[in-house]
Amino acid sequence: MNQEKTNINWYPGHMAKTKRQIIEDLKLIDVVIEILDARIPISSQNPDMQEIIKNKKRIIVLNKSDLADEIKTKAWIEYYKKNGIIAIKVDANQGKGIQEVAQNIEKVMQNELEQIAKKGRIGKKIRVMVLGIPNVGKSSFINRLAKKNSTVVGNKPGVTKQKQWIRLDDKIELLDTPGVLWPKFQNEEIALNLAYTGTIKDDIIDKVEISYNLLKYLLENYFEKVIQRYGLNFEEIEEILNNDNNPKNENIMEIFYLIGKKRGAIVSGGKIDEKKVANIILEDFREIKFGRITLETV
Repeated sequence: MNQEKTNINWYPGHMAKTKRQIIEDLKLIDVVIEILDARIPISSQNPDMQEIIKNKKRIIVLNKSDLADEIKTKAWIEYYKKNGIIAIKVDANQGKGIQEVAQNIEKVMQNELEQIAKKGRIGKKIRVMVLGIPNVGKSSFINRLAKKNSTVVGNKPGVTKQKQWIRLDDKIELLDTPGVLWPKFQNEEIALNLAYTGTIKDDIIDKVEISYNLLKYLLENYFEKVIQRYGLNFEEIEEILNNDNNPKNENIMEIFYLIGKKRGAIVSGGKIDEKKVANIILEDFREIKFGRITLETV
């Protein structure tokens, strides 16, 4: 098996219909809040949506910032700022950053609301759409933003009956949308990042293949964290990685097997249980056992 290749098909048939509905609903929207995973801001951004929302005021929410490398998150926020986009780091589970998002909704609309007020229109509601692919924490974010005192205000003209608007306060109304995927990955790295973070369901991926690639990335970028997590010998691992007599993928698999021995992932005959090792590596990453890690950098 070539451990550096993966083939994932994750586009459910109903997604095209969902996309059409979002395009229709956008006609009613003033501000789009786009929720991204702070660990993978590129991979968790639906490329199909970028063209659709390009003329809308936008706020980017870097959710799961508690899982991401703090220095790299700051770099991403600065990157978006230079490109004229407000980006806010958020931990929706704990409610951190939610208030800042709410304040910026009004901020991005301030000039437009002032112009409308000059024409005698007072009390215009700011209509906000929340976009995000599955598993970026969209529901947790909306629940935090909406709070318990929010109220469903019913259907609006031009919106299907299943769509419900939530009144956040006397100024802002929020429209939720289903998580929207896209049919083709631009490159292999995006598919892998979405698999690492659990956005793509584990039952449609080869876990050994995915965990191998994750281990490879961690050894290249967070070497000491891997050594520390599994109690490996620094010099031994460096020697394995620098062994030019073997193909690189064999060197990575040798370390993969060492981790298996350390964690007791052994089956009859003393062989390593590859699937068990794969689960260990993926779960350690998802449960922050390596510490805070960002997979994509500016």
